[in-house]
Amino acid sequence: MTPLFRRFAFASTALFLVASAAPAQFGPVKLTTSGYVMGFVGEDEPDLHTYLGIPYAAPPLGDLRFRPPRPVTPGRTPIDAIVEPPSCMQAPYPEGGFYAQPLVEVSEDCLYLNLWTAGDEGDRLPVMVWIHGGALTRGSGSLPLYDGTALARKGVVVVTVNYRLGAFGYLAHPVLSAESDQGVSGNYGVLDQIFALQWVRDNIATFGGDPDRVTIFGESAGAWSVNVLQASPLARGLFQRAIGQSGGFFDGLPELRSSEDGSAESAGEAFAKRLGIEGGDAAASLRELDAETILAEASKQGAFSTRPNVDGWVLPKQVAEIYRAGEQADVPVLVGSNRDEATSLMGRMLPSNKSGVEFLVKSQFPDVADEFFNAYPVATDADARRAFIDAFSDRVFAWHMKTWATLSETVSSPAWLYFFTHAPPHPERDFYGAYHAAEIAYAFDNLDKLDFDYAEEDHELAEAMSGYWIAFASTGDPNPPGGPDLPAWPEFRPDTARHLEFGSTIEAGSHLHRDRMALWDRFFEVTQP
Repeated sequence: MTPLFRRFAFASTALFLVASAAPAQFGPVKLTTSGYVMGFVGEDEPDLHTYLGIPYAAPPLGDLRFRPPRPVTPGRTPIDAIVEPPSCMQAPYPEGGFYAQPLVEVSEDCLYLNLWTAGDEGDRLPVMVWIHGGALTRGSGSLPLYDGTALARKGVVVVTVNYRLGAFGYLAHPVLSAESDQGVSGNYGVLDQIFALQWVRDNIATFGGDPDRVTIFGESAGAWSVNVLQASPLARGLFQRAIGQSGGFFDGLPELRSSEDGSAESAGEAFAKRLGIEGGDAAASLRELDAETILAEASKQGAFSTRPNVDGWVLPKQVAEIYRAGEQADVPVLVGSNRDEATSLMGRMLPSNKSGVEFLVKSQFPDVADEFFNAYPVATDADARRAFIDAFSDRVFAWHMKTWATLSETVSSPAWLYFFTHAPPHPERDFYGAYHAAEIAYAFDNLDKLDFDYAEEDHELAEAMSGYWIAFASTGDPNPPGGPDLPAWPEFRPDTARHLEFGSTIEAGSHLHRDRMALWDRFFEVTQP
């Protein structure tokens, strides 16, 4: 059975394959820079066209491995864009983990995008380009949770993108830098995203989209990517708005090369040695290895740390330095995080007693340990789990999103901040709460993709969140002009620090966790404007 006739449904903590109906008929053929592409039309929605697996770059195989993406060579026959493309090379999530799911086909030949539209040439609808999460090591633009049908019904063109992951997307090495015209290496996954945005710029009008109203949005590693794309001069003009959901790089990235240990190139040399490769022919040897060998080694604990690097080209400086100087893309941003990010990421490893939290804090944050317990009181064992969840969620996510919004003061475009506190009806709702990635189904209005027992309040929240996201993509302001009667979302400013909370109700607040955020300001030693 091909992927076209399957979808994933989330049951408890796993995604399972279930049968799905085939498309009723082929859709219109469109001419793109990749060649002619033909999608399909839904049986009950003849005006909504879906294109799955449009190649936006040449397959990064052979000599193109560990190089920037190259253009597609169009063929003479139309591309049947009706089957989900392979995911980029990745290992499955650990069996039994919260995000575990059946792994569909993986391949180095993975630089494809999917597209949903109810428009046609000349309509100039707003465009939303989704960059998936997965720690830059896993994920796919084809997961059913990212299906763009519901958003496309509401008047936007939705695009989801695959990009190279893990070592295939982020391996730096001196010999790879030496053969580059820019003298750099790594960051191939970022360059893939930029190349996909160039494809959108050049082709989206054919599908009814407006190339001058492109919103990039992503969650977790997808938000990391949005954060980097806004910082990168190579992505200038390719998008006009940015949405970051739970992810930013304001705590620093490795330098491509430096006088100290820890550079991206030195890490790449160490990884190549693990593969038995060193010396002048390392580039050729790295390209001759089969993909499964590279993946297997990179998947071992501590073998390879997947991050973009500061190379002077894709990223001229550290992300925080770029934003503090006001050198990021001057576009409106909408950013935020979830209350209980730690629960699904840490699971049963969460400390359950006071002594466990005290040990972790004193070993990991000795310089701010006293301040930590003022911000996150742990008087009894019963306080321990909540304190750790709050601290982890703040340090890894909420602080970055608040910093992103705050540093938007260095440019002229506005920022909006949210905080998601609604606990989806997961079978273990009391344990997981508003877990990492819980907001995605609501922003996409895709509750039907998850096998939960939803209440009316869930559907109302999904309608509202998707409404805000679409309004932002349309105008750069999440408040729908003359649209649904939604609570006003106040603009974020550093002095008032207003935000919108998505919980049992939708309501505005200010100075989200002020004392807790101040602690992490001091910890990271970031100078706010």
